[in-house]
Amino acid sequence: MARHGGRQRARGRQIDGILLLDKPRGISSNAALQRVKHLFHAAKAGHTGNLDPLATGLLVICFGEATKVSAFLLDADKRYRGICKLGARTTTADAEGEVIERRPLPSLNDAQIESVLARFRGDIEQIPPMHSAIKQQGKPLYELARQGVEVERKPRTVTIHDLQAVRLAGDELEIDVHCSKGTYIRTLAEDIGEALGCGAHLGALRRTSVGPFQLAAATLPEQLEALAEQGVEALDALLQPIDAAFADWPRVQLTENGCFYLGRGQPVQVAQAPVSGLVRLFGPGERLIGVGEVIEDGRIAPKRLFNR
Repeated sequence: MARHGGRQRARGRQIDGILLLDKPRGISSNAALQRVKHLFHAAKAGHTGNLDPLATGLLVICFGEATKVSAFLLDADKRYRGICKLGARTTTADAEGEVIERRPLPSLNDAQIESVLARFRGDIEQIPPMHSAIKQQGKPLYELARQGVEVERKPRTVTIHDLQAVRLAGDELEIDVHCSKGTYIRTLAEDIGEALGCGAHLGALRRTSVGPFQLAAATLPEQLEALAEQGVEALDALLQPIDAAFADWPRVQLTENGCFYLGRGQPVQVAQAPVSGLVRLFGPGERLIGVGEVIEDGRIAPKRLFNR
């Protein structure tokens, strides 16, 4: 929604809300974000989890006060459809790298594939790829990789909630992955290839969900550009409210008095509040105040408050 009244900054409109974008292949997440921000004439915007230029699919873009919930969506589970190209390993573990090894494809059946995929469900350890944004002594690993430098990386524990084979056609194994934050699908594809005995790299990737948000509700950039010709009101109609990011969290209703103390960083006692966890905070008049957390003594402490 657009916020009216008060002084408008020259650099853009003050709007709050969440846009679901279907990012096309071949552009970075930041390039997609900047294009959308320009179309909306928005003063402030950010995305909630990078997609490589090779990847397509759901990019959640937050405007204004919604940028304060970005961290919660960065921590959320994700879902992907990926294609493992069997029989070839590359320098980057995906289709953008150079092939460094080829191996013949074994004769695979459904039972063999399922047996391998079962090894990767649950908590697993991954070694982050060199072509990643993880920093080593202040430098992103991908910068070192471009210089031909390889450094030791510590394994990281991630969770694969579900992993299913969608189809096997020739040298392509399509998988559906439901995973925790921090999971590298490139690394997963490469590891699956090793377990199958033929090697593999990630040929294509499409993100289908981020937390509560689904790709089916996303809009393509060209659709946004067509709507922009009708005016920003047509674009604003696509925005989801801020609390859509955590609509399944418990709701806590506050009095004006409670809002006052929370606004000053003080925990408050609320009748019939949940016993633990994160909650949505609402003030009088269905006003979304922010996100709170139930602390040990049962009171609710502010975690992220919105200036609305």
